[in-house]
Amino acid sequence: MPVSLSDLPEGSSSSSSSSSSVLRDLPVLLVAVVWGSSFLAVQQVAEPGTVVSMLVLRFGLVLPLLGVVAWRALRRLSRAEWLGGGALGLVLSGIFLLETYGAVHTSATNAGLIISLAMVLTPLGESALGRTAPPRAFLAAAGLAVLGVALLTGDGGLRPPALGDLLVLAAALVRSAYVLATARVRAVRDTDMLAVTWVQLAVATGVFSVVALSVGPAPWTVARSYGAGQWAWLLHLSLFCTVFAFFVQMWAVRATSPSRVSLLLGTEPLWAAVFGIALAGNRMGPLALLGGVLVLVATEWGRRTAPASAPTRSGGKGAGTRETDAVGPSAEPAQA
Repeated sequence: MPVSLSDLPEGSSSSSSSSSSVLRDLPVLLVAVVWGSSFLAVQQVAEPGTVVSMLVLRFGLVLPLLGVVAWRALRRLSRAEWLGGGALGLVLSGIFLLETYGAVHTSATNAGLIISLAMVLTPLGESALGRTAPPRAFLAAAGLAVLGVALLTGDGGLRPPALGDLLVLAAALVRSAYVLATARVRAVRDTDMLAVTWVQLAVATGVFSVVALSVGPAPWTVARSYGAGQWAWLLHLSLFCTVFAFFVQMWAVRATSPSRVSLLLGTEPLWAAVFGIALAGNRMGPLALLGGVLVLVATEWGRRTAPASAPTRSGGKGAGTRETDAVGPSAEPAQA
């Protein structure tokens, strides 16, 4: 005889619901984990002289796959949507360049923690544009984040931040501007997410290809120099940190709440620290470690106390972020 939920013991229904929730959360948490590993992956496949060529290879592998999936939506784009997506793609290329150059000039732990500041900077920018004062608790979180970064990048001392730290900080600033711009570009506001993401990545890859003509070795030269391990890391960046992450976000915001997705993705800097310390051998002094903890606490506190903003659609992080605060798939670009 069929059994309805009402016939089950009270605990059975709640247990089933809890199990279902865990299963929905796991793919999103895995996205945060692979994003946290992206800084370590970058350090395995790029050096200061090969950053641009590596970016060409990374997204050159992704574009054909995404293009096949997005083909019908791309054919429906208007001229304004192509231009809007292209403009955002130019900004996106700047983020990737700053973030990736920064990642190869600092530790994976520092890069992952500093880039998380975009979660605090974006609501501050939103408040500034809207001419509204953010909540005092959020301002306190922002101040705590600044103190944490000062301790982290100075390794607990008074020394100035390293070049890589400054580049990643600049990437966080530009990333915040990108999120704010994405929410305000009317041409792409209601555009199919996959299509506009493909346009942005295509433009960014075009920028990398042009820059690669005069900076460092050619992409095919770098590709020939890679061993099996480096190709594995590159495919990890292309397939998991970009394609997998993007499609999980698209699925997750339909299967669970956007706030829950944002909360899970917000664990990314924690995973970056885990990979940096456990696999990359990053070492942090007591005060630097305190700074890292303060950054984690401050960004999560800031996420919870940030002023509310209107829902927006964007190009998505997984294929074009990272940082985390839109209602819907993350409005931030893909990880380094």
